[in-house]
Amino acid sequence: VQLQASGGGLVQAGDALRLSCTISGRTFNNEDMGWFRQAPGKGREFVAAIRWSGGDTYYGDSAKGRFTIARDVAKNTGYLQMYRLNPEDTAVYHCAAGLVERLTRADEYTYWGQGTQVTVSS
Repeated sequence: VQLQASGGGLVQAGDALRLSCTISGRTFNNEDMGWFRQAPGKGREFVAAIRWSGGDTYYGDSAKGRFTIARDVAKNTGYLQMYRLNPEDTAVYHCAAGLVERLTRADEYTYWGQGTQVTVSS
């Protein structure tokens, strides 16, 4: 199983950006997908997660009200739509997947993408 994250880039404060995470190697049925980010000099931070079966969503404090996580089961792809970006959102964003009990725990995810850089200028 491989996860391919894409969609990052350089944007200005206030802009929106959509990240994608495409799964290859197997069709997901019951796994979950999460997004984590890591800024320079900081630890990994939980951003959002979605139950692949059912679509229940969960957000970290920094994402609530600004980010939306979604998935397209037919395309085996997850998305992170980000609005009103600010410089504090600058980080490498990683998607992860697996059979997860505690969605905010990075160590519970089995599969990880390579990350996509998001840079927000002020």
